[in-house]
This record gives sequence, C-alpha cells and structure tokens, in this order.
Amino acid sequence: MGKEFARPPLAEENKALVERRLKEIEGGSGVRETLTVEWRTQPLYVEVIDMPVDALYYNPGTHRIRAQRSHEPELDTLLDEDPWLPESQDYLHHLLQMLPADPNKKDPDFGDLLESLRTDRQKEPGLITRDGILVNGNTRRAALKELGVANIRVGVLPESCTWDDINAVELSLQLRPDQRRDYSYINRLLAMEEQHLLGRTLADVAREFRIRAATCEQDLWVLSTLRDLIERSHDDGARLRLLDFEQHQEKLREVYRRYSKESSVSKENAEVQKETRLAAIVLGFSKTDVRLIEPDFRERYLDRRLPNTLKAEAAAPAAGVTIPGLNRTMKAAAPKVAAAKKLTDQVLRAKAIETAEDSSLTERGRTATEAFSAARGAFEDALEPAGKDARVRKRKQAAQDRITDACQDIEQCITDLTLARASGSLDEEAFDEAVLTLRETLTKLAVATQRSIKAPGDGVSWLRDSVRQEGV
Repeated sequence: MGKEFARPPLAEENKALVERRLKEIEGGSGVRETLTVEWRTQPLYVEVIDMPVDALYYNPGTHRIRAQRSHEPELDTLLDEDPWLPESQDYLHHLLQMLPADPNKKDPDFGDLLESLRTDRQKEPGLITRDGILVNGNTRRAALKELGVANIRVGVLPESCTWDDINAVELSLQLRPDQRRDYSYINRLLAMEEQHLLGRTLADVAREFRIRAATCEQDLWVLSTLRDLIERSHDDGARLRLLDFEQHQEKLREVYRRYSKESSVSKENAEVQKETRLAAIVLGFSKTDVRLIEPDFRERYLDRRLPNTLKAEAAAPAAGVTIPGLNRTMKAAAPKVAAAKKLTDQVLRAKAIETAEDSSLTERGRTATEAFSAARGAFEDALEPAGKDARVRKRKQAAQDRITDACQDIEQCITDLTLARASGSLDEEAFDEAVLTLRETLTKLAVATQRSIKAPGDGVSWLRDSVRQEGV
C-alpha cells in the first residue's frame, strides 16, 4: 500500500462545494462534460465541474515529482509530516515548474504550458477527490495559479476514493498513449518500483507501463543500482540524490545490458566494468565515451594515469566479511573489483560534496572539486588511447564483418530464390545479371587479397583458385 495522508484543512468546505456544483449540473439543461478514468479496473465516467484554483491542493504523493522532492531535504521532510501546510504546498508548486534534472532551473515545457493556457485556455480537465486533492492536473493548476486564473475544470472521483485509488488512477491516466508530458525517467522508475512492491508481478507491471518484462527488470535493476550509489556517496551530510541521475537514462541502460552480457563470461570482469562505467557516468562523460570502457580499461589505460592519491586509495586491499554468529569469514571481493569500487566511491563522494549547498562544506568542497577534477582528467587521458584502439579494432574487423554480412544476404537469397521458384515469379534474366556482378566482385576481392594477404589460409586460397579457374 502507498503512503496515506490526513485530510486537508479545507476538506469539508471543498466537499460541500463539489456537492453543490454536481447538483447544479444534474439539474441543468446544458451539455454535461464527463471524463473517463480507469476506476478499480473498470472504466468510469465522472462529471466535470469548475473549482476555485486556490481552494485545491497539490497531491503530495504525485509520481511526477517524486524524485525531485529530495532537492530540499528539510522541505521534503515537512511534506511527509504535514503536506497541507502553505510551505509544503508552495514547495510542490515550485517543483512542478522546474526541470526534473535541475530543480533550480525553469522547465521549458512548463513555459509552453503557460503559453498554451494563456492563448487557448484549458483544453483538458484535471481530476480531484471530493476533498479537493488533485489526482491529475497538478502542473496545470500550477500554471493557472501563475496566470492568475480563478477557476479550473476538473472531474470528480467517487466519494469512496482512497489513497490507493488516487495512486492507481494517477498512474493509469499518465500511462495513456495520448499523454503529452511523460513522467521523468527517475519518476517513472519509482512508479514501476511502487507497483512491484505492491505485489504485482514483473509481467503485470510491464503490461501496465506498456514495456516488455525484460525492460521492466532492467529498469528496476538500474533503480536498485542508483540507490546503492547514493548510499555509497554519503559523506558527513552530503550525498547524491536520484534526480542527479535524471539525464543518464541510456547510459545506465547500456551499463545493465553490458553487465548482463559480460556476467555470463566472467562475473569479476563484469563487476569491474560496471563500476568503472558508473564512475565515468558520474564524472559526466558522454554515452560514446562510456562505451569505450571494457573490462580491461582500468588495467590497460586508467591505472597508470590515476593520480597517486586516487591510486593508493583504490588499491587498498579489501578485508573479508565476517558472518555474525557463525565465526566464519566470507571471501572478500576480488582485488580488481574492490579497487574499482573504491575508486567509484571516491568519485561519488567528491561529486556529492561538490554539489552540496551547505556553506560549512566550503573547505571540504574545494578538496572534493580537486579530487573530482583529477579523476576526470585521468579518465579523459585514458579514454583517448582507448578510443584509438577501438577504432583500430573496428578497422581490423571491418573486412571480415562485411564478408559475414554478405554471407547472410546470400543465405536469404537462397530462401527468396526457392520462394520465387515456387510462385513462378523469378526474373531469371535479372538474376543472371546479378550473379555476373557477384563474379566480378569476387574477382576484385581475390586481386585485393593477393596484394594484402601474404600467407593465405584455406578460405583465401579457395577464392584465388576459383578465380584462376575462371581464367582471370
């Protein structure tokens, strides 16, 4: 079950006003507007009424800004303790206007919404409980408040509505294909986790979010990894937040895919690569740079470029783990894995301290900035030769890859030829011309191998002999 909040101060006044306006609509002769919502797995048509903008409350449990609430820890705590205080509601009002990745900056999408409401007015109704809590339309209400508009059109949920209903309805509305503004990446992960923690299977959660079960599993792994990184970043009051990873969606998904693939070969190499890639992400490197980090990246390129302070800390041996009550010690992580984790921890803590706003961290902040810059510089220096080697490997593999692709096309050609013969649709003259072109191309390839390959193997020898038999 999700978190439940007490009724807001104006709950009774709002409930009475809602009842009056619903009765006015029922007794009126005009066209009645309704809104369709998914209510306890069934479609429900609810009446739409006008409500005073200032009388309504933002939903403190909305998924739209779940991760961003941690931007101001004190206000986040206040929201949990009393979400209906003016300070709490003002904090929600602020977050709804800001960029998900940086709540210090205005979201351009919010600006577009302002302009749309200013010129075209409200096109779609929001949704409220009878107590005046917004289930859908929180951002629209924030925009209308900024514009000074007095009323907002909202659908009204049944009187039996619970907080579980509020969360379910909000999620179902947000996941409609026609929604214009999706949850941010991290908030979507949190919403998926919430559904899974409620006891729903991965398959059910995936179906709800219109993704594959494998993608759902991947996203929950990413969220678990981010929580681990945040815990490891903690350093005397400073720590990273989920919203600090808002813009790294594709990089994090690639970390998962690469980790899963490498784990089937070597768990140790997979852990080293994962930790090093995560450190690079925190350091702010691009997706193409992060892709260059293979399991041997540290050993071949990075270790020798790390400053002594980082290298010494990263190389510290890891102790075994004692199991309480059994007087037994588990084997510690492999030295390479331990070193990779220690370096990542240093980067995480430096980033957390560097971004902390507490003025008491100023001296520590300068030290952290220096450590962060040193780590980034080492990664930059290491990525340069890694990139060059990757390009060389790509060039070395290009020729054989093209042969492999051509073989796959010829295999498909065999299938197509069989189908064409069965249906009597084969253009034999055109096919004959294509085969002649193939012969010319193979002849050119044989000549190129004559110049490039001094010690031919069986394959190249066959190619050359075949061309000689053609009299070339």
